[in-house]
Amino acid sequence: MREVIAVSIPIIITLGAFAMVVIIRRLEHLEKIKMIEKGMDISKMQKPHKPGGAIKFALMAVGVGIGLFVASVLDSYTSIDNEALYFAMIFICGGAGLFVGNQIADKKIKEEREAGM
Repeated sequence: MREVIAVSIPIIITLGAFAMVVIIRRLEHLEKIKMIEKGMDISKMQKPHKPGGAIKFALMAVGVGIGLFVASVLDSYTSIDNEALYFAMIFICGGAGLFVGNQIADKKIKEEREAGM
């Protein structure tokens, strides 16, 4: 019985997350349709585009990869035998990747503002 529960938990969590995203998107769509029917302007509801989302994700993924590699090297060639090493290196390098991604995105936004003025 425990095996069935252990297997079903990730499936239920995945299905629940997917259902939540679908329901939220559906409600946003219905809200926009109601606003259009009432003659309201939906441009106020639209979120402004923020550049740099892809670069942030890419640099975070690279940081996580580097963190895993560094943790593996430290685990192999040093006497550190702690599982927390992997988590620490993933978070440190992933956070550094996000920081660099935010710096690049902020620089790009600043350049676009200066070019627009």
